[in-house]
Amino acid sequence: MRQVAIYGKGGIGKSTTTQNLTAGLAEMGKKIMVVGCDPKADSTRLLLGGLAQKTVLDTLRDEGEDIELDAILKPGYGDIRCVESGGPEPGVGCAGRGIITSINMLENLGAYEADTKEEELDYVFYDVLGDVVCGGFAMPIREGKAQEIYIVASGEMMALYAANNIAKGIQKYANTGGVRLGGIICNSRKVDNERELLEAFAKELGSQLIHFVPRDNQVQKAEIHKQTVIEFSPEEAQADEYRTLAKAIDNNKLFVIPKPMAQDRLEEILMEFGLMDI
Repeated sequence: MRQVAIYGKGGIGKSTTTQNLTAGLAEMGKKIMVVGCDPKADSTRLLLGGLAQKTVLDTLRDEGEDIELDAILKPGYGDIRCVESGGPEPGVGCAGRGIITSINMLENLGAYEADTKEEELDYVFYDVLGDVVCGGFAMPIREGKAQEIYIVASGEMMALYAANNIAKGIQKYANTGGVRLGGIICNSRKVDNERELLEAFAKELGSQLIHFVPRDNQVQKAEIHKQTVIEFSPEEAQADEYRTLAKAIDNNKLFVIPKPMAQDRLEEILMEFGLMDI
């Protein structure tokens, strides 16, 4: 079982990318669980056809700790098992705490285990909120819950600042947690020289641009219909992009301890590709 965490700047499209990617893996016959680690609890919406399932934290608040697995885990598209960690009540507590509570609860309820070989999970994906800025959100990499990390980025300056910070977090916990960077996923914003910039950025980290996902209105159309692109428009070119990403991750062998850049070096790369005025 491969445990994968998807990180990236807030609003970069982590949840959309994760859901479309896992739909592609499910289409390949992989058995998958997606754990949403965002207090907004929208990491599995497209897989569940828009169903806003009850989060782990809400379930614990309402029903106590004596709960069954099916109270917090729902099957979605391609029989992907969907869980939402949730968060505290607004203005109260640490949102990252929901991740710790959820993973511990899933482990206690046997969500990672299987009765037969055929039921064994191939992948667990953690869709994690924003930057690695707090212990809760760093938990999947800090405690070895996820062995491989993919960072969703674009050619925008702040997306790359965030990606570099996330690489610092991976480097920090690489020895204690065993976590490695599997690559950068570009969720394109149609920025000038975007592919070349992301390739240079990934190379500087010692990693790879594992796939360049072009910007396409099919993504928004599918989201309006509460579906992944692969389910909503399987014959469209954008569906093939997510299939290609799924295959690239499934076949990936390049896992590294990243070499994050100093601020000056990052800004040099941004200037080289025209993102900052010299």
